[in-house]
Amino acid sequence: MSIFRLLYILLPLFWCAGGAFAQGVQSFRLFPGSAPLPLSNQTEVLAKSRDTVWVGTAAGLSATSDGSSWHHFANTGTFGTIGISAIGLNDKMLWVATAYNERRNDSVIPTGGGLHWSADRGVTWTFVPQPVDAGTVDTVSYGINRIKALAVTVPQQNLTYDVAITDSVVWIASFAGMLRKSADKGQTWERVVLPPDNLDSIAPDDTLDFDLSPTSGSFGLRGNLNHRVFSVHAPDDSTLWVGTAAGINKSTDGGIRWQRFSHQNQVKPISGNFVVAISEQRYGARRIVWAATVRALDPDETSGVSFSDDGGATWSVTLTGERAHNFAFQDSIVYVATDRGVFRSDNNALTWSLNNAIFDPASGHRFTGQTIYAVAVRGDTVWVGGPEGVAHTIDNPLQSFGTAWRVFRTYDPVGLSRTTYAYPTPFSPDEQPVRIHYGTEGITRTVTIRIYDFGLQIVRTIIENEIRTGNNEHDEVWDGKDDAGRRVANGVYFYSVDIGSGDPAWGKIFVLQ
Repeated sequence: MSIFRLLYILLPLFWCAGGAFAQGVQSFRLFPGSAPLPLSNQTEVLAKSRDTVWVGTAAGLSATSDGSSWHHFANTGTFGTIGISAIGLNDKMLWVATAYNERRNDSVIPTGGGLHWSADRGVTWTFVPQPVDAGTVDTVSYGINRIKALAVTVPQQNLTYDVAITDSVVWIASFAGMLRKSADKGQTWERVVLPPDNLDSIAPDDTLDFDLSPTSGSFGLRGNLNHRVFSVHAPDDSTLWVGTAAGINKSTDGGIRWQRFSHQNQVKPISGNFVVAISEQRYGARRIVWAATVRALDPDETSGVSFSDDGGATWSVTLTGERAHNFAFQDSIVYVATDRGVFRSDNNALTWSLNNAIFDPASGHRFTGQTIYAVAVRGDTVWVGGPEGVAHTIDNPLQSFGTAWRVFRTYDPVGLSRTTYAYPTPFSPDEQPVRIHYGTEGITRTVTIRIYDFGLQIVRTIIENEIRTGNNEHDEVWDGKDDAGRRVANGVYFYSVDIGSGDPAWGKIFVLQ
């Protein structure tokens, strides 16, 4: 599972105080070069601006116009090689949030790696450290109230899941870091007060008694699930939609007064209170808010997609039971990235279609799994990304959605050599297949690939005397099963790649479940 999608299904919250992350704001000028493939096949985020598609992967940020060439930002300027957890942009600004896994006491802790912003479409970047506070507990002013608040002093679990930009403010949804805003491009950050779990609305002239804290028990504070923030959408300086672990929060005055929508407090409510994505579809005079609403604590809740065309007064629920991650729109068409692929509707969710197999006949690359984390639309081209790479397809009156795909997968080329490798290894068949990578020395040949156990007994024939062209390098997929369809045991397996009439190339695979 992606590290950036782990926390929203977990209620316990690891907490560590002290040791503030104290790196200052830095500026660098960046002139990215071109490359033929993405940085990583683990794609977390997609966003588009004008003629550019921005791709956030587990190895960093990339950009492309059509997939023919890629500009990589990892390990250059302000960027390292850590993963991208969120991208926010408008016509003037581009913000990118980073995150990584930190190992501590045999535990893996998702950690915020800071943010980068650019005002010139990625030529010049400024780095902003992950926002943290000093001390342990302080107070936040809210109208007539002084509200005790948790001071978030470390980047651990303080990672940014979403970014929204208006003309004057950048908003970040940072789970343990809660909802924050900056009006000075990240030099200072302000914690934004959202309603506690027991209130459906707050206003500055209310007399309030609650703590601003995403976790209970830390320094005696009363925690609120509604302060664990996952998603934020700001269509203008006044309107704000925020998704948390306790519902959807709406403000129409720039984040001062709030109304909270949950599964429990409306007649026609959202499906579930974990709101991991929120976006807005605009076409004609219509404005429809879409939310990925995951089941939380109430057994009556369900995962699915919730949408409202009346500003949140009522919600409709669709794709019940699906785990949604992201949305994109093309006029009246809505696309939803889910664990089962990309759903498409052009009639306001009355009916849905699901993408066909994502396979590129030109390169032979395919997605073997269904999970799609991100979707973006540029013109009539629909881009998708997930744990197996990036792909795009056309959706217009001349070519139906998903009828033809182009797949972009990164790999280490073998060139004209008679070599092969398998990735990932070790691999767990429960999580993903293993790919056997090879080339045919630039010549179209017949290929046979077999898997053997440690005693060199044949376990599985992957392909036999199949024609493979010489103008591409190839991946063949093994799902960890033998020829009888049984899951193989843990251990070391060998494989051979017979290309034409020459000696076979050999490789090794570790199976670990």
